[in-house]
Amino acid sequence: QVQLQESGPGLVKPSQTLFLACTVSGASGPTAFYYWAWIRQPPGKGLEWMGVISYTGSTYYSPSLKSRTSIARDTSKNQFTMQLLSVTPEDTAVYYCAESKACILGATDKNRYDYWGQGTQVTVSS
Repeated sequence: QVQLQESGPGLVKPSQTLFLACTVSGASGPTAFYYWAWIRQPPGKGLEWMGVISYTGSTYYSPSLKSRTSIARDTSKNQFTMQLLSVTPEDTAVYYCAESKACILGATDKNRYDYWGQGTQVTVSS
């Protein structure tokens, strides 16, 4: 059974860089033929797709976040990571990582993913 677990700082100050990691355990991992995405949900709002990285290392980002987002993978740790630059309070959200067998750009429907993490709360505040 594949499991995804997000980890991160919880609290970040405005203008800092947010760094999150998603550890993949179980049958698949960053070396398998999958795609790994980051999705977030600000308080009181819907899910927002942020970007995805493929098993080849190719990345695709939401146009609205592309200038601030970087997704990478660390096969030695079975992790993929996400950096968000210059955060503001509007970046406060629950951040999720998800895995899919196909590249589904922009998807926020959990049913379209094979696996979905529990989420990690990130608050941007001074």
